[in-house]
Amino acid sequence: MTKRQDYLFGVVIWALYEFALPTIPLHHIDQIKLYYSTQKRDFSWREHITPYRIVVSEIMLQQTQVNRVAQKFDEFIEAFPSFQALAQAPFYDVLRVWKGLGYNRRALALHKIAMIVVDQYDGQLSAEPEILEIFPGIGKATARSIVTFAFNKPTVFIETNIRTVFIYHFFKNQKNVHDNDIEPLVSATVDYANPREWYYALMDYGTMLKKTVGNVSVLSRHHHQQSKFEGSERQLRGMILQHLLDNKQLSVQQLVQLTGQCETRVTKLIKDLYGEGLIECQGNVVTIGNV
Repeated sequence: MTKRQDYLFGVVIWALYEFALPTIPLHHIDQIKLYYSTQKRDFSWREHITPYRIVVSEIMLQQTQVNRVAQKFDEFIEAFPSFQALAQAPFYDVLRVWKGLGYNRRALALHKIAMIVVDQYDGQLSAEPEILEIFPGIGKATARSIVTFAFNKPTVFIETNIRTVFIYHFFKNQKNVHDNDIEPLVSATVDYANPREWYYALMDYGTMLKKTVGNVSVLSRHHHQQSKFEGSERQLRGMILQHLLDNKQLSVQQLVQLTGQCETRVTKLIKDLYGEGLIECQGNVVTIGNV
């Protein structure tokens, strides 16, 4: 072996050692699978899997508790059963059905996603996370979860329940745990034969841990305490949109009266909602946006 070959061989060995995936004790994996085999949760989007239904559920689940999503999901699917149906629907109708889930920008993002899939991908969702990442409202984690759940394709992603599992088993005595520390562990456990069911198992097990040992995800660097809703801008934004859904169109002065808030505050939020595309403004008249 030449000196150069010897050097390259050493580099390869070092890289394999330095970046090798960690070894996960099998009893952890067995424990999670055993729990899931008897205690798995049943949801509509798990029972009947299509790429469209997975996209809808994953966008809904981004910032809303699973029980509320479970109550709304079938209603939304009945109103808009496909990418084509959602893309063709007026945004007014989409927002009307979405109401109750909160964070209404997600409804707008979902509507735009449907349009992109129909207009640019012949109605077929891409199975490549790098493509999905450029869609509105979809980041790295959501793109990978959609690919795994829609196509049973192995990817590596972290969400709150998955984060709970790995913090509990590997970082319970640490604080400020970064997802970069958790991701190699997640990667080492991925079931390449059936990644969809493995991630469902992780998420259901994480939900159980939150109920039994508490929310250990507070040890994560990425944990954020949700701000108070009562009296917040989120609440007032929702009120403005609800009044517009009820009345089709209103003047700024009417919205000030209906919300009972000062004109300065209402005007600011109207500008914000307009900038996000959720509403339209023509002169002093405000309506739900027409995407």
